[in-house]
Amino acid sequence: MITIDVTKELHGANGVMQLHFDTNIQEGEFVALSGKSGSGKTTLLRIIAGLEEANGVITVADNKWLSTSKSLSVQKREIGFVFQEYALFENMTIEQNLLFVSKDQALADKLLEMTELTAMKKRYPNALSGGQKQRVSICRALMKRPKILLLDEPLSALDPTMRTKLQNEILNLHREFQTTTIMVSHDPSEIYRLASRVIVLEDGNIINDGKPSEVLLKTEGSQKFSFQGELLDLKKVDVIFIAVVAIGQQLVEVVLSSQEAKNLQVGTNVNLSTKAFTPIVTQV
Repeated sequence: MITIDVTKELHGANGVMQLHFDTNIQEGEFVALSGKSGSGKTTLLRIIAGLEEANGVITVADNKWLSTSKSLSVQKREIGFVFQEYALFENMTIEQNLLFVSKDQALADKLLEMTELTAMKKRYPNALSGGQKQRVSICRALMKRPKILLLDEPLSALDPTMRTKLQNEILNLHREFQTTTIMVSHDPSEIYRLASRVIVLEDGNIINDGKPSEVLLKTEGSQKFSFQGELLDLKKVDVIFIAVVAIGQQLVEVVLSSQEAKNLQVGTNVNLSTKAFTPIVTQV
């Protein structure tokens, strides 16, 4: 069991706010932290890792990482941390980057094989793609066999195809090593695919906590589908309006009446929903 009950004063875009995170996490769980930018997600990861100070208690398997009397150093906390940046040693090969953390050659070989990097283990980071570099970062974080793996939007800079591939690899590694994983992500599909639990933060406080299917799949009234996106364009064509909405990586055109279009403004976030129709799902 991992117990986290911490508070910290943060200075956000809207002024001072109090981060208060109080929950228990089961060992082996895959938890996603979601919420708007500035809600305290990355700060929470850094507090768990010992990179930032906070008040409260962090207990991992009966070991006190943080209490009123002490704070365990970063080096003594059994964590692996994967950032948005790759943070690799440019003067070391892939294999050397892993063995720098631990001289466990068998583990390094296993991780390289699982992430399809064995043939590249003698290459240097500057010869790798972004996706390959991030695989190395994830492997390096697991070389210590950490009790907690912290992921701070590690795939946000990658294209959709590579993101999906690495999501599958992260899930395979999580299942293989049974490491408790806490991931910050803004991508609902990523959270749904990877996490067993999602915790939503707003202004430093937990506002939702549950299974991804319960938290992410929103249906109100008789709506069957509901998506949030940005209104990119709104143009009048004869007696109707055409709205162009960006939803993730996709652009959608929607036909609106003059009444529906009346209060919409280009550049704002909108909710796109539908009530009654039969969806058709086809493979692309």
